[in-house]
Amino acid sequence: MNPKFFWLITAILLVSIHRAEAQQSAKIPRIGFISVSGNPKNPGVLIDSFRQGLRDLGYTEGKNILVEYRYTAERVADFVTDLVQLNVDVLVGSSAAATRVAQQATKTITIIMLASFDPVEAGAVSSLAQPGGNITGITRFNDELTGKRFELLKEAVPKLPRVGVLAGAGALKTNEAAARDLKIPFVPLKVCGPKPDIEGVFRAAMNAQVNGLVIIGHSLINPYRNQIVLAIKKSLPSMFAVAAWVESGGLMSYSPSDTEPFRRVATYADKILKGTKAADLPVEQPTKFEFVINIKTAKQIGLSIPPNVLARADRVIR
Repeated sequence: MNPKFFWLITAILLVSIHRAEAQQSAKIPRIGFISVSGNPKNPGVLIDSFRQGLRDLGYTEGKNILVEYRYTAERVADFVTDLVQLNVDVLVGSSAAATRVAQQATKTITIIMLASFDPVEAGAVSSLAQPGGNITGITRFNDELTGKRFELLKEAVPKLPRVGVLAGAGALKTNEAAARDLKIPFVPLKVCGPKPDIEGVFRAAMNAQVNGLVIIGHSLINPYRNQIVLAIKKSLPSMFAVAAWVESGGLMSYSPSDTEPFRRVATYADKILKGTKAADLPVEQPTKFEFVINIKTAKQIGLSIPPNVLARADRVIR
């Protein structure tokens, strides 16, 4: 065999082997995802939306992307610590608690938040336009929605002399201002942790003779969703800040789309994995909103939703 030809073949083989080894040893990016809803057997539509977002961007879980899911509403700190120790490339927090714990746990791993709170006021980011640090993401927080919820509840229940609001301290202030602007008598219903007295909250509501409720999800409130909905769905008209509560039996919700922010998380993760810094990715605010009405619940409390209100619903649960 010609020596030059031999060395050429050898070189080609060595290059091919090197490329194959490089491909096999290439690090597959890993995302850590703290979800406060769903479970491993039934992740739910929100995680489905995130997965669809990944697929739309060309990712296939288990092949060119790995996702470590942790489903919890209580063991947030344990799971965040677990994911930080795994040294994931991106950490997604779908609650205020998850974002807060992650912020304390790492300054190097990029955190994508799904915030139902004001991230600037909470100290998660410096500003929406320029987050700074290692946190960015999507916020569902929007002050303008507060007044809209009261308006829709008042239109659906014209005789609404007194409204109770169950929310965290910050949201109570915002809702009180909105109720005052609309001249709706306002009754704050406070919860205290770590194990709030939900039955006591509703006794306070009955003593205050409230005729309707506005409920804004909070880390202290969310674990008791089924208990809260069961307590009110046959007695009081209710307005929520998340559609999932209406799907569980609440009357109405007006909120940013539940699924769209989860799909958008995939876009943020893609940009970060390709080298964009969290500090350079503005926090995204909601642009798509959804008004949901549960007709079954309306019938249970003997409420007839006015046709003009029903016509404005984006989704009706029958």
